[in-house]
Amino acid sequence: MHGSSAIARMDSPVGILTLSADEKRLLGVRIGYDHGQPLGSAVNHPVLAASIAQLSEWFAGMRQDFSIPLATSESAEGERLRAGIASIPYGNTLTYGALAAQSGSVARAVGQACKTNPYPIIIPCHRVVSTTGPEYYSGGDGPRTKTWLLDFEYAHLPPERRTRLI
Repeated sequence: MHGSSAIARMDSPVGILTLSADEKRLLGVRIGYDHGQPLGSAVNHPVLAASIAQLSEWFAGMRQDFSIPLATSESAEGERLRAGIASIPYGNTLTYGALAAQSGSVARAVGQACKTNPYPIIIPCHRVVSTTGPEYYSGGDGPRTKTWLLDFEYAHLPPERRTRLI
């Protein structure tokens, strides 16, 4: 972590979210790691308060994008892959291979970027999907959490954008 940091926790439909931040930016979000600690009621830390407000709006179906200052990735490729993941529109998906081709990388690197993404939901790695085989997700309850997030976004799209076959 960078410098001194603060932690806040919030309840969400996919479990407890634990957020950490330093004075200027969000450092990470973890899904489902509650360890029996109580939820904070009032958050005075400006970055954490803004992050909780924006995540709450997202879970209420009132927000599709985030404007939270994030810590930069440790490498240029990591930053490029993060930008690629973040560019996938709300309610849409992109395969690991397609995102790799779009980002000038390889599918394995995209998978690693998703696996180590410190900002699930905010950097929407749940929108990156496999062309065949099982889905993976490192947050919360794994593939169940990923499915919930995708179904939630789909349900909050305007009817004319709902094109997925069931």
